[in-house]
Amino acid sequence: MSDEKQQGKQGRSAAGARGGSGGREADKELFGQARELTPALYALSRVLRFQGMDEAGLWRLPPSELELMRYVHAEPGVTVGALARELGMQVSNVSATVRGLVNGGLLEREKDPDDGRVSRLRPTLKAEQGMALIENAWAEIFADALAVLTEGQRESLLASVPALEALGAALKERRKAP
Repeated sequence: MSDEKQQGKQGRSAAGARGGSGGREADKELFGQARELTPALYALSRVLRFQGMDEAGLWRLPPSELELMRYVHAEPGVTVGALARELGMQVSNVSATVRGLVNGGLLEREKDPDDGRVSRLRPTLKAEQGMALIENAWAEIFADALAVLTEGQRESLLASVPALEALGAALKERRKAP
């Protein structure tokens, strides 16, 4: 798809999300901002996905398993179906991944007290300890990188945390929309 077609498609979806046309210039500005932010955010996410486990002295989980573990860590009690929806994966793939993580001692299943047919997923103590080590390793990696930035750059990054959290929430809600 050409850049112009993609930009037009994006502009229409951005305008639609605001509930009206919003003006072509505003759409172009939003698209330009998104194009500027996306590569930087993706590069940061790659650092987090591919670094940390080795530095923490842990086994290397494939990125999909680490993503699944991070979600269960943040949302203990999630079901396989909800996890698949949230991660944009097939239920069968999530089930297979969960089986491997249960066998590896990183997840445990517990029956839902209200519906015995439903299993809820929880991280094990081993997984909780491993995630703490990984998050500490990530913090060390980022601290080393932050040390080479100016004080003003560090302050700008810290000030952007609420906006990044709001962006994450908006993207999550967008994924839920039909």
